[in-house]
Amino acid sequence: MLRSQSQSEKTRIVGRIEERRSLDDAMESPDAELLAIYGRRRVGKTFLVREHFGDRIAFEIAGLHGESTVRQLTHFFTALRNAFPKAIVTPPSSWLEAFGMLETIIERGPRASEKQVLFFDEFPWLATRKSGFLSAFESFWNGFASRRRDLVVVLCGSAAAWMIRKIIQARGGLHNRVTRRIRLLPFDLSETRAYLEHRQIRFEDMQLSKIYMSVGGIPHYLNLIKRGKSAAQSIDQLFFRGEAMLRDEYGQLYAALFEEYATHESIVKALAASWQGLARDELLAKAKLKSGGGITKAIEELSQSGFITATASRGRVAKDTIYRLSDEYSLFYWHWIARSAKGESWQSKATSSRYKTWCGYAFESLCFKHVQAIKRSLEIGAVETTVSSWRFVPSKKDEEGAQIDLLIDRADRCTNLCEIKFSEEPFVITKAYAAELERKVRVFCQRTKTRNTIFLTIITASGLKPNQYSNQLISSSITLRDLIR
Repeated sequence: MLRSQSQSEKTRIVGRIEERRSLDDAMESPDAELLAIYGRRRVGKTFLVREHFGDRIAFEIAGLHGESTVRQLTHFFTALRNAFPKAIVTPPSSWLEAFGMLETIIERGPRASEKQVLFFDEFPWLATRKSGFLSAFESFWNGFASRRRDLVVVLCGSAAAWMIRKIIQARGGLHNRVTRRIRLLPFDLSETRAYLEHRQIRFEDMQLSKIYMSVGGIPHYLNLIKRGKSAAQSIDQLFFRGEAMLRDEYGQLYAALFEEYATHESIVKALAASWQGLARDELLAKAKLKSGGGITKAIEELSQSGFITATASRGRVAKDTIYRLSDEYSLFYWHWIARSAKGESWQSKATSSRYKTWCGYAFESLCFKHVQAIKRSLEIGAVETTVSSWRFVPSKKDEEGAQIDLLIDRADRCTNLCEIKFSEEPFVITKAYAAELERKVRVFCQRTKTRNTIFLTIITASGLKPNQYSNQLISSSITLRDLIR
């Protein structure tokens, strides 16, 4: 008989409040539940399931990456013997036979007083080509598991696009069968701070932002950080010194998630070199790729997996959507690791003018990920908004061009035009920069013919130093601290 995991046993999980609530709801539901959990590699999917359900997991198997059907079946057989040591099983010759064995074992076993969990980790890896795995699972769910009110079946996968296409949006036997789905995202800044403090590691705001801009909110990467090290020392340890655990991670990252991963890597590399983002045609030209269904699929897969972000271009058609690389690790890799030699010191790089420039662009990417925190700071969290970018490229000599990376159009007929600046000291608006801001607002209003009230908003790492220009122009000032709260 399985027992409930006490609340005190769940304290290793940091954050994930909504996700855990969904898992609890599945356990308390009077019906069988089929859960789909997806998210990029290393984001903590397996940890969440294991830690939350604990010993209510009656059976668990994780797919083997790149292995044959025969090896996967052997692995399934081993998992059956480990989970049910008293059951008499023989190696299955097909997936239909394998799931038949699982049905028999569950059917013959005693009914648990609480729901039990069947956990299929890295589910896409089990579904090797022409193996019949997916159809066998469909039969298992539709003909057996869906009738058992004491079962929660959890399907977990890092290949997010595959999970969406084959499970959540399935057209065959699993059409509309998923009862709950969870897209597990990296930690935001606030959750990253909480996770590190849970491990007794404390950084002040600036140091925390530099860690985040290097590895993002990926729990596995954050778990490699040692106590008593500065941000610069931590980055040195992770990427340059000794074993440098994250130096070779890039070579495995995309290959483990996507079949045609060379295309995905070409897209990522092109976006890494274009901080302001690229429209589709620009992206194809930069990556030296030809338009077609394969490219569309790769862009969709990268977007669904959280590596790139598509931002609408205000007032433009879909083809003008701006794509940006939003995975901090990949950004850091292409700017600092790909062309560096192992054993180099990060300490000298971290004080260079090149690093200061890089921080400015990386901070922009960080702000895009924290739009909800920006809205809360502006006290418009409950207001309906549209987030976009905007740029005007002049075609005539007498025209003025302008680019605005972050616009927040509001249902109350106002627009926050956001400028993003990174500096370790309070940012100073000079006379020249004030003129540039006024020009941006003027060009934007002329070209868009907006009737909204424009609020010029500045987002800085260390605050804004008041002077005559900031007093005249800036409606709202948001700091790094506001993003972390």
